[in-house]
Amino acid sequence: MSDIRRAIWDFVPRCEQEEKDKAFILDFLARNPDAFFRTNPVAHMTASAWVVNPARDKVLMVYHRIYDSWSWTGGHADGDEDLAAVALREVKEETGVQSARLVSGEILSLEVLTVDGHEKRGAYVSSHLHLNVTYLVEADERDALKVCEAENSGVRWFTPEGALQASSEPWFVERIYKKLVDRTR
Repeated sequence: MSDIRRAIWDFVPRCEQEEKDKAFILDFLARNPDAFFRTNPVAHMTASAWVVNPARDKVLMVYHRIYDSWSWTGGHADGDEDLAAVALREVKEETGVQSARLVSGEILSLEVLTVDGHEKRGAYVSSHLHLNVTYLVEADERDALKVCEAENSGVRWFTPEGALQASSEPWFVERIYKKLVDRTR
């Protein structure tokens, strides 16, 4: 069993959503050897980061072009099973923050996320699922922020409550972001 599969197996769900999503992810991984590649048209593994400052009174968010909302950072595994490294790389690419570091290698949360069909780089991407692993990342709020033009149109620190208000995706706010705010207090 690979390290990430073991980490998902060992993850202790703290809500019904995580319990059901953990079972779904483990089953999908067992049946789909290509689950870490976005060439799987049904679902594929992704990693996200919930980025906080050391005082944990600010959350770093990006304004995501596809979802038209303030959101966490994250991206596709693209064959890399070190999802913690994927999450950290995405923070740096999407925000420009160089001081970002994993608080631990432990999974903060698991989620199965729906992705509506959309255009990306001039090509249509069909609706699919992201089997997501989230990590807690700390960064210095004094680092220079840089927009990643291909992915987002804004990068900004919010208070935890401000982050919840800024997101225009109700399901994410209710099911994911509130949970992450609570876990990082």
